[in-house]
Order: sequence, then structure tokens, then C-alpha cells
Amino acid sequence: MMSGGVDSSVAAGLLLEQGHEVTGVTLRLADAPADSGRVGGCCSLQDVEDARCVAHFLGIPHYSLNEKDLFTRTVLANFAEEYHRGRTPNPCYRCNQWVKFDYVLHWAETLGFEKVATGHYASLQEQNGSIYLKRGADRNKDQTYFLASIRKEVLSRLVFPLGHLTKPEVRQIAERMGLATADKGESQELCFAHDLDYRKALGEGAPGDLVNIEGEKVGQHHGIEGYTIGQRKGIGLSGGPFYVVQMDSGMNQVVIGPEECLYANEVEAGELNLFREIREGEVLSAFPRYRHPGSPARIESVGEESLRLRFLTPERALTPGQVMALYEGDVLVAGSIIGKVRMTEDSKSV
Repeated sequence: MMSGGVDSSVAAGLLLEQGHEVTGVTLRLADAPADSGRVGGCCSLQDVEDARCVAHFLGIPHYSLNEKDLFTRTVLANFAEEYHRGRTPNPCYRCNQWVKFDYVLHWAETLGFEKVATGHYASLQEQNGSIYLKRGADRNKDQTYFLASIRKEVLSRLVFPLGHLTKPEVRQIAERMGLATADKGESQELCFAHDLDYRKALGEGAPGDLVNIEGEKVGQHHGIEGYTIGQRKGIGLSGGPFYVVQMDSGMNQVVIGPEECLYANEVEAGELNLFREIREGEVLSAFPRYRHPGSPARIESVGEESLRLRFLTPERALTPGQVMALYEGDVLVAGSIIGKVRMTEDSKSV
């Protein structure tokens, strides 16, 4: 998959140098207006053109697939639904789950391709006869967190040529290869942040009450879609500091409180995607957000599609709707979506 950025461009170039027969494919999922000033994203018309130019330079075939409808029906719809529920979604995780990998793998299979390669900073590791995702060498760019939604069965059909490289090394290789994307900037926002469909999907928020942790009204909000757990700016109240500690979509309330109310140690997570069996009592490294350093957490219970875990030390701003990725060392064990969070009575001294 070629996104039009430097990473996937170098991935294609490296595979060519290794003697593989390579074909590029780019998904067009969202458009950015010409005057948006957006650079370094993925899946827009400009990114498709950048990928096409790199493919031409490398001398490989290139396909462009317009899947805006699929993206809108799945990722964008979920994005809006989650915000309306007072949750904070991760659209990159969903895109990998519902669009990029399943769709491209099916497309590649119909055309007779053996494997699909991407420019993600991730590796594959074989262990006890199974294949697992392993964190990339560049810890600042590791993307296994976003790949935790991929089905275990498809890992054998994937290739990650950049897993052993750092971002500076990738740019050096791009310069050596003479790729036009060598200096292309990084994406700083959602790929569809300027898309009119995005603003239309969220719509106008319904005003409601700001309440304190005792349930007393202290102000008004302009739609829970504009808030996230841990937020301090934009609350609009004097005194404090106050933080968003909970959102109740049923009551259309945003709950605010002091910083200590942001801490919790127990999480119920759903949509469990296992790469191996998880045992009750097992302690794993939990990543409740991207670029989190990882914190030890004990598995309290495991169901078919959900789990409950307890952090050994309370965590700040655990956010419903966000991805919870679990690792054993550098190996990805499971992906899930944070649901309910709470502070257990035996940890409230924190």
C-alpha cells in the first residue's frame, strides 16, 4: 500500500531492491481542499498523485482505488457515533480494521498477489508456530498500537519493510533513492479533518449542562462532541483548575472536577482482538493511548469479546472509546476499546 508519503515510498523501493515484483496501490478515502494547507496526510487526491509519481519513478505499476463510500459508511460513521456517545474514537485504528487491510488483502488476492506490504513502523515475529506483531525499532514511530485491530489470520500475508528502521534512516534511504517524497512532511491531523463530510457527520452539538462531581449544575456546554476526558481548556469556568472527568450522553452532561478525579485503575474493554490466549492473573504492559510508555496491568477477567484489567498504579485520563493495546515485552498480545473506567476502593488513596 502506497499512501503517498515517504514511508510507503521507501517500503516499495526496498522491496524492489530485494528483488521482489512490486505493484503499488493507493486508497483514496478523503479529500482536502486545495486551500487547506494540509501536507503529509494520507489518502487524499494529492497523496494519490504523489504515490503515482513515486511508482512511475520506481518503474512499477500503480492502482488507485476510490473507497470514499466505504470509508464514510464505516470509519466516518463510527467516528461521529462515538463522539455523540461522549466517547473519543480512534479512526486510524478503525480504518486499519475495516478498510485498509481487509479490503486491500481481498483486492490483492483477486489479482493474484501473494502479500501486501505497508510503510508502517512494525515488525513480524514467529513464535511457537504463530506469527505476531512486534513493535518497530523506532519507538517514537512504532505503529503496532494502530494495527491492533488486524485479524491474526492475515498476519502471514503482510510485510513491514520498515520495522527495523528509524524515521531518520528512512529519510536517508529516500534521499539515496532519489524519491520525490523524501522531504514530505508528517501528517499532523486526521486525514479527513478538512473534509466537509467530517463536519457534516458531527453536526451541531446539543447544548447541555456542565455539572460538578456532586451532580450540581455549574455551567453549560455546547455539545459533548467538543469535549474529551482530561480536557482543561475551553471549559469556560472561573476558579479551578477544572478538568473534564466524565461525559454522560444519556443526560447530555459533561462532568468536571479536580485533577485527582481523572485517575482510575480498573478498565472494562470491549471488541477484544486476541493474537494469543490471555490468562486471568497475567500481568501485561497496557497502552491506553498512542505513545504511552506502557504500564503494567493485571488481567482480572476475560470473556469472548471483552476483558477487565487493573493497572498496578492508577492511570490519568483513561478515555472511553480509545484503543487499549496489550503487549508482552515488544510483542502485541491484544487490541481492545476502552469502555467503563473506575477507581477501585482499595486505590482511592492515590
